[in-house]
Amino acid sequence: MITASEVMRRTGETGPMPLLTLDEFFEGNTDEECIGPNQWGYGRPPIAELAARLREIDQREDVVWVRVQLHPETVEAPDAALTAEGIAVCTYAAEEVCTQWVLGFEADVFLGLADSYSEVPKVPDGTAIWSVVWD
Repeated sequence: MITASEVMRRTGETGPMPLLTLDEFFEGNTDEECIGPNQWGYGRPPIAELAARLREIDQREDVVWVRVQLHPETVEAPDAALTAEGIAVCTYAAEEVCTQWVLGFEADVFLGLADSYSEVPKVPDGTAIWSVVWD
């Protein structure tokens, strides 16, 4: 699992945070409140199940990539915990299809990224980035 210090190094003094791969964010991460904390205990699946379902989405033929969108609080201090704002899914699929993929996440889906990020992979023609977010 990547650390907040590593994210800060990649971000630089004033740059946007990187989009993280699923492995960077979820591998070894057991902090249930690191993503969708307002929904943890109120319907959002446990982090291990969430990670597994996101990996399944990432393997779909109509999905180009899936990344984790960090919350700005992540870079407030080097010892801060990683906190995600949402998930970015680059896909050929329409919003209603993406919404079906994340049923039970207790999340919303909208077009585009939740914030400005670096290390955004290529977005091929005909695809869109859908954000899966928790409030």
